[in-house]
Amino acid sequence: MFKTLNNFEKQDNKQNGYEINNNVSNVEDTDDIVYVDNNTVAKTNGANDGLDDTKDTQLKRLTRIYRDLLETIGEDTEREGLLKTPERAAKALLYFTNGYQLKINDVLNDAVFAEDTDEMVVVKDIEMFSYCEHHLVPIYGKVSIGYLPDHKVLGLSKLARIVEMFARRLQVQERLTKQIAEAVVEAISPLGVGVVVEAKHMCMSSRGVQKINGKTITSCMFGEFKDNHKTRHEFLSMI
Repeated sequence: MFKTLNNFEKQDNKQNGYEINNNVSNVEDTDDIVYVDNNTVAKTNGANDGLDDTKDTQLKRLTRIYRDLLETIGEDTEREGLLKTPERAAKALLYFTNGYQLKINDVLNDAVFAEDTDEMVVVKDIEMFSYCEHHLVPIYGKVSIGYLPDHKVLGLSKLARIVEMFARRLQVQERLTKQIAEAVVEAISPLGVGVVVEAKHMCMSSRGVQKINGKTITSCMFGEFKDNHKTRHEFLSMI
């Protein structure tokens, strides 16, 4: 049996740089970005570790930053087409990174079911959209997930929600792939799990070498998917 990663939550929080604090009274003025959902405040583990914020305050700060950015590149932020652009961009960034606000239990919402089966479950071609943490430009593609149940199955839509949870963060594809696999392990302790991500990176196609047809494929295998080549072959042949 493939065991649950007991330190998953700790690794996830540390790796993604946040801790959740639900009782916040003071707001510290800092340039660090935080991630807020209603009254829940995410606190970064960076150099300015004392930061607290509110959603409205964060939106205003990001709007100001985007206005400064546009003016820095020579744009006139008072012209009609750009009057509301800084606020729109700020709202978009908060949406693109709202995965920081989520934990695996929030995503699963108790959709784990006892089922007497050990046959492979595969959900393929789940659309994925993320942001490259190196250049802050899009990564987009598809994710395929397979697992061997150990008398527990996961609601199918929850696999897509797990993808969304980790994609809606600043990412590198290699880490994203592993995080998705670890989350499935944490959720249902399967006999094995495999994840394959195929994506295009705008940092490669729109700048630098500008190779628009290049795709990156990454995989992560645990348990039977890693140790048993027949299981791995079956999974890969299905996607």
